[in-house]
Amino acid sequence: MGCIFCKIAGKEVPSSTVYEDDLVVAFDDIQPLAPVHVVVIPKKHIETLNELDDSETWFAMLSAAQEVAKIKGIDKTGYRLVINCGKDGTQIIWHLHLHVMGGRMLTSEMG
Repeated sequence: MGCIFCKIAGKEVPSSTVYEDDLVVAFDDIQPLAPVHVVVIPKKHIETLNELDDSETWFAMLSAAQEVAKIKGIDKTGYRLVINCGKDGTQIIWHLHLHVMGGRMLTSEMG
């Protein structure tokens, strides 16, 4: 079946792309938990944050989050970055991803 995020990065599955560069893709979450909810993924398959050993990819993900916040107009009002890691960390898709959420008062239930 394959990794859905790898398919999105490879343009095999359509997404609402918000930002893209050589290393990452950011797209609107299909089940948003906030008015702005964008997912940032590395283009190369990395299962969890624990497997990330590439500082260039990590920096690209964080830079993409900053750009997404600007594009979506939440860079001045505030936003949350969330990474779920592992089964007990509620990671559902086994491809590293970063959630950028904002657009209203954020609560702890959104994590």
